[in-house]
Amino acid sequence: MGLFGWGAGVLIVGIFLILMVILIMFAKFFRKVEQGKAMIVNTMKVRPVVTFTGKLVMPVIHKVEIMDISLKRLVIDRSGSDGLICKDNIRADISVNFFVRVNPTEDDVLRVASNIGCARASDQKTLDDLWSAKFAEALKTVGKQMNFENLYQDREDFRDAIKEVIGDDLNGYKLEDVAIDYLEQTPVESLDPKNILDAQGIRKITELTAVQHVSANLAENDEKKQITKQNVETQEAIYALERQQADAEAKQKREIQTTIAREEAATAQVVEEERLRSEEARIKADQSIYVETENQKREIEVAEQERLRVLAIKQEEVIRARQLEVVAREKEVDLQNIDKEKAIEKEKREIADVIRERVAVERTVATEEEKIKDVREISEAERLKKT
Repeated sequence: MGLFGWGAGVLIVGIFLILMVILIMFAKFFRKVEQGKAMIVNTMKVRPVVTFTGKLVMPVIHKVEIMDISLKRLVIDRSGSDGLICKDNIRADISVNFFVRVNPTEDDVLRVASNIGCARASDQKTLDDLWSAKFAEALKTVGKQMNFENLYQDREDFRDAIKEVIGDDLNGYKLEDVAIDYLEQTPVESLDPKNILDAQGIRKITELTAVQHVSANLAENDEKKQITKQNVETQEAIYALERQQADAEAKQKREIQTTIAREEAATAQVVEEERLRSEEARIKADQSIYVETENQKREIEVAEQERLRVLAIKQEEVIRARQLEVVAREKEVDLQNIDKEKAIEKEKREIADVIRERVAVERTVATEEEKIKDVREISEAERLKKT
């Protein structure tokens, strides 16, 4: 059992080592192919292997070649006396870009490698040698089928026709696209009048330019007429607008002046009304002050008169009291000198006199009280009137 386990362990280690060796060899000998490249591996077989991604390449056993299959550009320029002849024999200066590449299929890559070689397959000079003549001939063929004006205006049709004439059979190559980079009429100075085609082209250009000059002259004259007419109409419209503007400005000025005058009159009226109200208020205030002052004066005078009257009454009472004292003393002296009856009689008479005087004083006091009452009623009436 121990021997069997030892043998299994050795087997596992051996398998692991073999796998490691295989992985190391794969990592060392596997060659990846870049974008735009194709790798041709010559093995022991009759037909080489073509890959566009990568392949395990063993030294000595395999031979590897790399072919550039990326897109290349060929430029065909025709200008001056070598310009493209159109159907109407007008020459055109033209520059066309042809985009070519090796068709990325195994058969086409092997065909190109067999006919040209991998190194020269995408060389610019090789491509020029291979296809310049064919592309130039296709350009001439299509150009001769179209007038210059159509050629100039219908560039997409011109491009599609070139691609159709060239076709798809390019011995392993593929025409991806055609781009017209430049297209203009060849200047007449560059043409050869002795060349029958150029002579016909010159005549055609002269006829077309003459017609175009006449049309341009007519169009220019019509344009001048239209411009002059538009200028006249514009000037008339400007004059009319200026008149309308002047009328509107005058009307606006009158309205502004009227509004200003109305506002000034209203302002003056408001100012006058305010002045009158202010004057009226001032007069009322003066009157109120005057009435108040007069009332105060009257009240002061009445109070002064009342004080004087009371003072006079008191003085009169004092005098009368003194007189009564004198009379009493005299009566007392007389009573001592006369008999009793005469004293009583005289005293009665004196009492009667005192009574009469008191009545007179009371009448005087009543009269003064009536006057004071009248003064108070007048003051009360004026106060109520003021309120």
